[in-house]
Amino acid sequence: MRSIAFVFVILIALIGFAPGTLAASDLLGVKDNHLSPCPSTPNCVLSQDADKEHQIAPLVYQTDLDTARKTLLEVLKVVPRTEVVEQTNNYIRARSKSRIFKFIDDVEFYFPSQEKVIHVRSAARVGKSDLGVNHRRIEQIRLALKDLKV
Repeated sequence: MRSIAFVFVILIALIGFAPGTLAASDLLGVKDNHLSPCPSTPNCVLSQDADKEHQIAPLVYQTDLDTARKTLLEVLKVVPRTEVVEQTNNYIRARSKSRIFKFIDDVEFYFPSQEKVIHVRSAARVGKSDLGVNHRRIEQIRLALKDLKV
């Protein structure tokens, strides 16, 4: 029992749990054709106007927007512990839960009408470090879209 408690304490220290960092719904979505900026913590990636620490490339597609959107929705169905919670013609928001502690990450996709890119934002709701989970998730989605020739 002591070893379980020790592991829990170490994990919380690594993640840097901070209850005050819960994501508010007003921080999500598209405003003025942009996804919200990342917080100062390193547990977020963003493809629009992000600083070096949070920057990730947008997802590029070669098909039409509707096909790219539908394919992304299909890909999200197989991302573990992920569910789509909101979608419009140019925006998709999903929620991903971590396996053990069920921490929630908000994953957003924005399809600007004049570009063949999907801007992304993936951010943990709590803590400081996500151990690179958000970055890896977006890169796995990128590879899946590429494999599907989107």
